[in-house]
Amino acid sequence: MVVSGRFLLQDTTDSVNSGDIMDPVKIPKMPKAEYDSLIKRQNVSRIAFCAGGAPYIAPFMYVFDGKYLYFLSTKYGRKIEYFRSNPRISVEIEEYAPDLSSFTFVSLQGSLEEVQTPAQKKKVRELFVEMIRSRKLSMRVLSAFGHSPVDPPEAIVNEERSMVWKLVGVKDIVALKNG
Repeated sequence: MVVSGRFLLQDTTDSVNSGDIMDPVKIPKMPKAEYDSLIKRQNVSRIAFCAGGAPYIAPFMYVFDGKYLYFLSTKYGRKIEYFRSNPRISVEIEEYAPDLSSFTFVSLQGSLEEVQTPAQKKKVRELFVEMIRSRKLSMRVLSAFGHSPVDPPEAIVNEERSMVWKLVGVKDIVALKNG
């Protein structure tokens, strides 16, 4: 068996066929309920931006309301420039065993949209505070949102140090699992 890219290749040569034919063993796809569950279990994603002449990938925490993924972004860095020049992105969320005996991932291609309405921004920020509290995350995570680790999580709601983005217009979803 040979590993090549995303596929495991199995030698399918037999006595009838003398060629070296290798058929890939594809990683099974996940149904929507399974990848929604993966999205709910995790809280860190990677976003690939399409600007600047080469892809730019950055980690982002997110919340999922059952329909949309939301992200908070600090108001500085090249991600802001890339978002403004091309909001088309790819989001990847993964989960794997430490020894990689099992792994799952979902990749969603769509666009980021900045949430503008104060009520919606407040609701999303409150979801982030709820996630931080319920998952007992380190307060150091607040630096990802432009806050000090000594700030209370509620500072995310009370002070607008970050932008609120929403994933919209999802055109393609790839969700695979091996275990």
